[in-house]
Amino acid sequence: MASAVGAQPMDRDLALAIHTSSPDLAMAVATFPWSPDGPVSVVCKATGRGLANVLHQELLGLLPARQWRRLAALAVATGPGGFTGARLGVVLARTMAQNLQIPLFGCGSFVLMARRLAQRLLQEHPGGCAIQLEQPLRQRGLIRGRYRITAQGGVEERLAPQLLTTAAAHEEDGPWLHYPAVVEPATDVVELLRVLTERYAMGDSSPWQGVLPLYPAAAAERP
Repeated sequence: MASAVGAQPMDRDLALAIHTSSPDLAMAVATFPWSPDGPVSVVCKATGRGLANVLHQELLGLLPARQWRRLAALAVATGPGGFTGARLGVVLARTMAQNLQIPLFGCGSFVLMARRLAQRLLQEHPGGCAIQLEQPLRQRGLIRGRYRITAQGGVEERLAPQLLTTAAAHEEDGPWLHYPAVVEPATDVVELLRVLTERYAMGDSSPWQGVLPLYPAAAAERP
């Protein structure tokens, strides 16, 4: 049955997820459409400040260029994260999606964390809960995002990640459960594949033009 985004050619049978919103590069390739319990190939590599040097190399190792035409859909973590990392991952994904004329699904790295936490928190809060993710910066303040986890395990973004000074961070805490915003690259990139699968099944056409990196902090204040 054709999706609302249109039927894909028969040879378009792969999905790719790219996560560069941390010092560790993570990518995942799976068959498309992908079942959450289906096999997936994941590469995860610590890059530090050398992401630009290894991004294409690791991509070609995971998915040789001759197979790129098999891609039916792409997903990318849009940040927040390191300024260079978030930008490089999104630019690569946008370029591939434009050239291959396939959907590109962007998802914030904090949303991926909240989705991961939801699986555990629902055991403690079966009726759902509100969580606050915080990522301290090296020089001042922090990046904060707020999310509602529903009783069904869904995640609703109530406050997109934003930069706060240290003083402002202690105001209006409210009923939110506090958790550090920590990327788990290998796990989060697979969660990114789940986001791709869910949104594609819902008929989201997700053109590449609308996928942009999140920059709540200036480059000089990156985590």
